[in-house]
Amino acid sequence: MEKLAHPPTFSLITVCYQAKEALDRTMESIAAQDCSCFEYLVIDGGSNDGTSDILANSIIPNLRWISEPDKGLYDAMNKGLAMARGQFVWFINAGDLLEGKQVLSHLQRQVTPETDILYGEVLMVDPQGRELGTRTEVTTQHTPLSLTWRDMRFGMVVSHQAFLPRRSICSPYISGNLCADIDWVIQCLKRSKLTTHTNRVLARFETGGLSRQRHRESLRDRYIVLQHHFGFWPNLMNHFWIIIRAITQRLSFNRKHRY
Repeated sequence: MEKLAHPPTFSLITVCYQAKEALDRTMESIAAQDCSCFEYLVIDGGSNDGTSDILANSIIPNLRWISEPDKGLYDAMNKGLAMARGQFVWFINAGDLLEGKQVLSHLQRQVTPETDILYGEVLMVDPQGRELGTRTEVTTQHTPLSLTWRDMRFGMVVSHQAFLPRRSICSPYISGNLCADIDWVIQCLKRSKLTTHTNRVLARFETGGLSRQRHRESLRDRYIVLQHHFGFWPNLMNHFWIIIRAITQRLSFNRKHRY
C-alpha cells in the first residue's frame, strides 16, 4: 500500500434537533477515539432542550457547531458539508455510536492516495440499545464486498453511517426528496476512483429515522431517484425484484417466529 505524505483527516458530522440525550451518547463515543485526526461538526436545528449547553461544555477537540433553524434534514446536512475541512466526511446520527475507540485509527491506515471512498458495516440496535445484528444480517440489503454505483439499483446496499467519501467528490444533497441520501451515495460512487471495503463494523446504528416514519413517501422518492440513475424500464424491473425479495423475507421471518 502506497504511503501518504500526511495522515488523512476526517470530518464527522451530526445533524440533530431536540435530541440532547441521543447526541450526548454519540459525543461520548467520538470523544473516546484514540487519535486526533478528526473534527466534529454538529448542526443543530435550533433545539431548546439543552443541546447547546452540552455542546458548549464538550471536551471533544476540534468541535464546531451551530444551532439555528433549517429547512429540513438535507438542508442541515448540506450546512455540515459546507463547514467541513477534513479530507473525508462521515455522517453520524444523534444516537449512533462509533464502533470502538480505534475505528478512526483503523480507517486512517486504509487510506491510499487513490482512495476516494471507505465503507463498511453497521451493527443495528433498537432504541433500548439491544443488538439486532449487522445490516447485512437483518435486512434484505446486503453490503457487497466490492461496491459500485450499479449495486445501488435495488436501493441502499450500504449504510449512510458506514460510508465515508472524500470531500472533494461530494455534491450537495438534493432537496425535496426523502431518499436524497441514496442519490448522494450514487453520485459519490460514480466519481470514485477507488472504493475500499474496510471489512469492519464502523458504527452502531439506531433503527428508525425519517424514511421509516414516512415509509410510503420514502418508497415513492426512492423510485424517483433510482429511475433517474438507471432509467425507466430497468428501474421498473428492479422494483419487481425488490417487491419479491421483501415478500420472501417477510414469509421467512414469519415462519421463523411461528415456533
